[in-house]
Amino acid sequence: MDLAAAAPAPAELTAFIVRAKAATYAGGGGRVASVRTASHDLEYREGELVYRDSYFGGTDFLGQETVHFADRPIWGMNYYGYLLTDDIDAVTAGEVITAALTELYRQGRFLGGFRHTVNGYRYEDETQGDVTRFSGIEHIRTADDTRAYELRYHGGRVLD
Repeated sequence: MDLAAAAPAPAELTAFIVRAKAATYAGGGGRVASVRTASHDLEYREGELVYRDSYFGGTDFLGQETVHFADRPIWGMNYYGYLLTDDIDAVTAGEVITAALTELYRQGRFLGGFRHTVNGYRYEDETQGDVTRFSGIEHIRTADDTRAYELRYHGGRVLD
């Protein structure tokens, strides 16, 4: 099988990733058994496409998302998030992120400039690139404009 020819086009891949992210972290579903010691693992499947998110930590955390097609990796993203001040706690940051990402996914995307306010906290995301190769940062600002949380991420397609 010519995997490159059979794999989803960028628009289809983006749509799949949005559905997967909405169903797992943002949607609270997809939990599976840990594949690495002390990891938190989420999974979403549609036919031969499989999305996995595996991360460590809670307040400060590190993770990786991958998409496999026909049991071969075709896309991935790494991320590291952390609190910058005590103006926000991990639970509140998680609630803001979940609400903001849910709105972003409703728009059918997971990359690109985005701003959303939740209970006085302002979530902001800045991205360069597209699903094939990208990097970005998300952060949360308090009512007095203090940057209290940030997450840095990068990723793109994986080719053999």
